[in-house]
Amino acid sequence: MSDDPFVTHRGLLFTVVYEMLGSAADAEDVLQESWLRWADADHARVRDPRAYLVRLVTRQALNRLRTLSRSREDYVGEWLPEPLLTSPDVAEDIELADSVSVAMLTVLETLAPTERAVFVLREVFAMPYGEIAGAVGKSPAAVRQIARRAREHVAARRPRVRVSRSEQRAVVDRFLAALRTGHLQELMEVMAPDVVMIADGGGLVAAALTPIHGADAVAPLLARAHRVVTALDARPVWLNGAPAGRVAFDGEPAAVSLVVEHGRVTRIYVVRNPRKLTRLDELAELTR
Repeated sequence: MSDDPFVTHRGLLFTVVYEMLGSAADAEDVLQESWLRWADADHARVRDPRAYLVRLVTRQALNRLRTLSRSREDYVGEWLPEPLLTSPDVAEDIELADSVSVAMLTVLETLAPTERAVFVLREVFAMPYGEIAGAVGKSPAAVRQIARRAREHVAARRPRVRVSRSEQRAVVDRFLAALRTGHLQELMEVMAPDVVMIADGGGLVAAALTPIHGADAVAPLLARAHRVVTALDARPVWLNGAPAGRVAFDGEPAAVSLVVEHGRVTRIYVVRNPRKLTRLDELAELTR
């Protein structure tokens, strides 16, 4: 089994599908479906197993993405991607780490399914347009146009400033320390005035149903958490290739990812939906 190309490239295939879907659970389902199709394929006729398998999982992921796009219209509150526990090594591949960040996956959610597939395959995995065309069922010329539109769409919405992992880690540590103490002034100082906080409870736990704008609103809300819960634990972890936080409010877990620009927090993503927090004790294999 270790010589099977599907096993060899599984980390890559999972990463492709996860970036397309933003859900590890759905990505695993797609890989299972793809494995069954691969098992039935005539392997002797496959000249490039890696490219073949990427095309295979892309087609299956597109089918799943179109279904998910309809179901997410009925999602309660804000939808955020499923956070994954990663090793610091993922951050060494800067482009990969940026592509799997919660901020980027949230931006990719605003693309149409085919646009998302084309963007991921071209911009993250550098696949030739001809191979992408075969994966998404479009002509190479159409894929080029889709890729251009998707790049422009993402560029207008992605974080404006790229910071070092050391700076990200320092700001995350400051934020988590302020959250643990509930000190309002410290929270205000670590946030940009126009910070935005987005929370995802999925209708299963308490969470703001719409984004909260501005440090004047976000900081008092976070400071209040320290007073209304009996126990608040906040510790640093690596999520989606970046320093982040794992927080527990009276034992109820949450994953907190931050966007940092110019030494201050500009975006706060809080995932509280328990169905999206099942993988925080298991390292995910993300690779290109």
